[in-house]
Formats: sequence, C-alpha cells, structure tokens
Amino acid sequence: MNTLVLVLVSVAILVCGYIFYGGWLCRQWGVGEGKEETPAHTMEDGVDYVPAKAPVLMGHHFSSIAGAGPITGPINAALFGWVPVCLWILIGGIFFGGVHDFGALIASIRHKGQSIGEVISANMSKRAKRLFLIFAYLTLLLVVAAFASIVASTFGAKYDEAGALDMAASASNASVAMVSLLFILIAIVFGFCVYRRNMPMSISTVLGIVAIVIIMAIGMNFHPLYLSTNTWMIIVGVYIAIASVAPVWILLQPRDYLSSFLLYAMLAVAVIGVVGAHPTIDPELFPAFTGFAVDNGNGVQYMFPILFTTVACGAISGFHSLVSSGTTSKQLDKESDAKPIAYGGMLLECVLAILTVCAIAYARATGHTAGATDIFAGGIAAMVAAIPGLAGLENVLYTLLVLTYSAFCLTSLDTATRLARFMFQEFWLEPGQTVADVKEGHKKLLVNPYFATAITVVIGILLGMTGYAKIWGLFGSANQLLAGLGLLAVAAWLANIGKNNKMFLFPMAFMMVVTISSLVITVINQAGIISAGGADWGPYAQVVLAVLLIILAILLVIEGVQTLFGKKKTA
Repeated sequence: MNTLVLVLVSVAILVCGYIFYGGWLCRQWGVGEGKEETPAHTMEDGVDYVPAKAPVLMGHHFSSIAGAGPITGPINAALFGWVPVCLWILIGGIFFGGVHDFGALIASIRHKGQSIGEVISANMSKRAKRLFLIFAYLTLLLVVAAFASIVASTFGAKYDEAGALDMAASASNASVAMVSLLFILIAIVFGFCVYRRNMPMSISTVLGIVAIVIIMAIGMNFHPLYLSTNTWMIIVGVYIAIASVAPVWILLQPRDYLSSFLLYAMLAVAVIGVVGAHPTIDPELFPAFTGFAVDNGNGVQYMFPILFTTVACGAISGFHSLVSSGTTSKQLDKESDAKPIAYGGMLLECVLAILTVCAIAYARATGHTAGATDIFAGGIAAMVAAIPGLAGLENVLYTLLVLTYSAFCLTSLDTATRLARFMFQEFWLEPGQTVADVKEGHKKLLVNPYFATAITVVIGILLGMTGYAKIWGLFGSANQLLAGLGLLAVAAWLANIGKNNKMFLFPMAFMMVVTISSLVITVINQAGIISAGGADWGPYAQVVLAVLLIILAILLVIEGVQTLFGKKKTA
C-alpha cells in the first residue's frame, strides 16, 4: 500500500463522516436550534467561564485532547498490522470518538458547563455521580503523574556513570526546556494583548507565530538551564498549580491556541513527507495483518481487546469527555461552534493517527526504532529528507518534532490538572449546586479551587516521582472505561429529554465489553506474576484496582440501564 493513497482515502472518509454523520447528529440533538446563550456567557466569571473565539477554543481543545495519544497508540498497536489499526482509527473516530466528544460537549453546556459527573448526577443518581468522579479523579491523578514525568524527563539533564553532567547529551533536553519556558511567556503576552488591549486576532496570531519561530531559534542556540529531572518535576508542579487556577485568558487559552500551530505545522510536515516521498509500506517490515493473537516476545497479545484500549486518542478516549465537559464547555462562545471543535477536533486527531501509521512504516525502513518519539519524529523527518533537495533538513526537523511532542504533553498536563481540580470540587456539591452556591462550613474549603489544586498537584507529582509506572498498565483500560461511562451519561441525558440516543448504545456496549475484558485479562496476568513469587507491590495494586474498576463499571451500567429503560433517577 502506498502511504499517499492511504492518507488520501482516509482523509476523504473522515471528511464525509464530518459532513454527513456529524450533520445528522446536529439534527438529532437539536444543536444550534435554540437562541440560548452558552454557559461561557451566562456564567462568565473571568477565570474558568470565559467565551473564546472558535479558532482559539479549537486550539485549546485540539491541543488538550491530542497530546501524545494519537502517536503512541498506533505505534504500540502496530504489532497487529497496519490494516486493523487504520480501520479502528477511521471507524472509531467517526462512529465512536466523534460521537463521544461531541455528545459530552453538548451535554455539558446544557448542564451549566459542568462535567460528565454532573450530567450523571442530574440524569442517573448522586451515588453514580460520586462513583464516576472518584474514578475520574484517580485517573486524572495518574495522567498528571505520567505526563509530569514525561515532561520533566524531556527537560532533565543527563549524567554519566560517575554522576557528572553530560553537556553534549543534555543539550537537546535543555533546548526543549528553554523553548517551553519562553513559550509560556509569549502566551501570557498574547493573552494580555488580545483580551486586555483588544488587539485584532489576525494581527496577534501573525505576531504570535513569528514569536514561536524566534523562541525556537533562541532555544536551539541558547539553553543554559541544565537541571535534574527531579528538579524539573518540582518546577512543573509549581507551574501546573498556577496554571490550574489562573484565569483561562491569561495562559490556558492563548498558550493552547499558539501551541496548536505547532501541531498544525507537525501535521503539515508529515503531509509534505508523505506527498513528497510517498513511500510504499513494506509488507516484510510492516505487515498488513499479523493475526488476532501475536507473540511479541513478552507473551501472547490478543487483538481483542488490546487494539481498542491501545489506540485510544486516535479513535476514542475517555479523557476527551473530561476535556469537552471540563474546560471546552466553559469557553464555548456559541452552540454552533460545538461540531467543528468537538467532532471536527476528533477527526483531525484521526488524521494525525493515520500519519503516524505512515511514520511507523518509514521509521522501520530507516532504522528509527528507539521508542515512540524516535519512531514518529524519525519516520517523518526521514520521509521529508528523502525528497530531493531536502536531505539537510532531517536533523532540524527531528528536533522540532520532538519539541512539538513535548509541548503537547505539557498542554495535556495542565489541562488534566485543571480538570482534576474541577472533579475534586464537584464531588462535594449537591445535584444542581455550583461552587459559588457553597457559602459556609467545611465544604467551602473542600470546593475552594486553591485547596483542590494543592491536593491534586502534591499527590500527582509525588506519584510521578515514585511509582506511577507500576500501575500505568491499567491506564488504557481505565481511560476506555471513562469513554464507556461518558457515552452512557450522554445517552441517559438524551433519553430523559426525549432525544434520539441510539447512536450511543452500540459504542457504549462495545467499550464496556472491551474494558471489562481487558481488566479481567489484567487480573489473570498479574495474579500469575504474584503466584510465581517475588512480586513487588505493583501487581498487587493492579489486581486490586482492576477488580474495583470492574465493580465500578458493573454498578454504573446497572444504573445506566435502569435510566435508559425507564426507571426514574434516584437521589
């Protein structure tokens, strides 16, 4: 298969999905029919609820949901062959992920811009809400821990066997750190110019892009900060604590908007590589299909359910529903923006996942196999370098692609921290209550944004500096359980208001079966490790958590089925 043909066919399918299926969803849910203002206007507070122009909010949403997921997912699932990966990306994106993200956003704006937890509370029960919020919060803590560790490791200096600083080996990381710090600075300036000096968005955008180019040039040539990974973990912790409570117009909106241009540039570079080099996928190096069960040297891996928990962000991801209902819904200027931002953003992520498949094929042909970053950046850079006259750009493009990868981990990190803060606050609220309604008592402290942020950041950073990797294996299942529960919540809401929810039923059932199957396999595998003797606390923790997640899924499905089939919501 020629990679150019693969990309063109995939994009055509996704465009058709956006136009026809996305349009049908709008009609079924009555999106854009009413004249009601969105929560960004009715509840504007200058901190979390702030209307954003569609391009700015698209930048935030896309940057937050993309992260590393659409890159690492296809790479890890590539052992089953490129055909099942591509089919799941296309089918999943149009009929699963797009519906999930779009539905979560619409449900949230119809519930005062509050999270999926509040949607569950209003349409199922308070008990179900609290179960969901506990689970979502713990999952977000794991995301904070993992992404903080990833970001700190891409910033951290490297040392030789004697413990001495290796300046040469650390230069690339120091460069990434310098650019990231300067990026935060220009984002703050951008936000001030747009929201406090009313500078036209077109002029601000051009100046912002120019500034990005300048800081990249500075960072690649001047990078004096050579700090250890643990030191960067602490610095990152301080940053996300501030970012979580700062008004969105100061940092979150402008930084994510500007960083989205890095992602668009990354997509453009990848497209140039595919169009210019248009390599054919070598069936010897990257087979179309390797089987439903594959032994990769670490045991047999089964395509079901592993494919569907591994390729998450590129097809469907529970984290997306938290972004849609957490930050995006509080900034949506008008309801008609929901389709391009939520449904369109998901399908654009599918494009990135397809381009990653092309990168895998070329990376294997050119020897770039040292981890996900090297596979993606090396494959794309090598493709561009194969175009006549562009061979000299390979090293520069490789560095820039690694920088972009790191930038999006940081974007997803501070979004995840703010989302975790929302989850913590909403847990203590009664149905229909907002944080502003809590005037006294211990709950006033518990819903305080600074208290909620402090708890989140301290636990997340400590987990990132200690043992998150021992339970990270559960994240794929936990994330897809979030997706199944998000689909369930929106389906329950639509059932209660008399709208068509049938487009949610099969994706919801499928993701629940995938999740429970994956968790059962995890319990069996980890129990085997424990029975073999010599296991540390990791396998024990995974068994306990996996069993708890299975119980949680069953309890919430029971409540959801009762709602869907006519039992009234209970308190």
